[in-house]
Amino acid sequence: MGSSDNTVGLALAVASSAFVGGSFILKKIGLMRAGKLGVSAGGGGYTYLLEPLWWAGLITMLLGEVANCVAYVFAPAVLVTPLGALSIIVSSVLAHFVLKEHLNKLGVLGCISCIVGSVVVVLHAPEENMPNSVEEIWDLATQPAFLAYALTTFVLVATLVVFFEPRYGQKNILIYLGICSTMGSLTVVSIKAVGVAIKLTLDGTNQLFYPHTWLFVLVTVLCGVSQLNYLNKALDTFDLAIVSPVYYVLFTTLTIVANGIMFKDGADQSLSSIASECCGLITILTGTILLHAAKEKKAASHAASPWPLDRGISWYISLGSENLLRNVEDDYFAAPQSSPTPV
Repeated sequence: MGSSDNTVGLALAVASSAFVGGSFILKKIGLMRAGKLGVSAGGGGYTYLLEPLWWAGLITMLLGEVANCVAYVFAPAVLVTPLGALSIIVSSVLAHFVLKEHLNKLGVLGCISCIVGSVVVVLHAPEENMPNSVEEIWDLATQPAFLAYALTTFVLVATLVVFFEPRYGQKNILIYLGICSTMGSLTVVSIKAVGVAIKLTLDGTNQLFYPHTWLFVLVTVLCGVSQLNYLNKALDTFDLAIVSPVYYVLFTTLTIVANGIMFKDGADQSLSSIASECCGLITILTGTILLHAAKEKKAASHAASPWPLDRGISWYISLGSENLLRNVEDDYFAAPQSSPTPV
């Protein structure tokens, strides 16, 4: 593969990150506007469907994903996939200037750790084995290991939705993004199956007559809609500077796990690659903890910020013919006093 092809793939990957990062901003603004007109997405509303900016963000994200898929045609995965982390930087910078969401030094360090860890994991992840038919993918999807993963996914999502979302959804970012990323890993697997079916059909081997193809289409739609719904809730509830990196970390990790189980990508991995992936996962975990610490520190600073009167005020109390200057440090209010009645 020539250097010119790599240049095209690099340009498409960078453009994809710019589109995806910008889409978070557009969708966030759309969600904020929709929340003022009706029930917010975090409260279970769907007013954002009437907001043009939200649709602009969705279209921008789709353009980014299409550019990312085309980039794989021109450049190897080890070049394209890590560049997806650039979308975090794009969204964080835009959030700082457009949405005025300040990210402190601890949050910046957490973002950097998440990006570095994700890049290490992706670079050392094994190459995928591309199936030759939808039936082959169906055989891989019905193997015991992947069935166990899929069952665990649905049980986890059901538990989070039923028991944890009503109580902690508005407080803990991992609830919404956990549901979103878990469903997203199944979305990627099913999209790959649909993509293989389309490719084979265009090459002359019709895959549309197989019921497995349409089953994968159904899974793609259901998981994709669920993923998008909970991503909207996360964006509507938490700062974009926190949502973007945490979502990237969870989605990337679970996608690698799902594809590794289904397609057995790690069967021929060396010990050094496995060790590098473990180091990357530890770095990701550290970055996630730092991001949560940054958010908690920001919330605590707002809660602990003094009331304006805490800085102390002074006033004059008129008592008869004397004026007494009194400085108040701890008391916010003083009972009104009237002048003494002359005897």
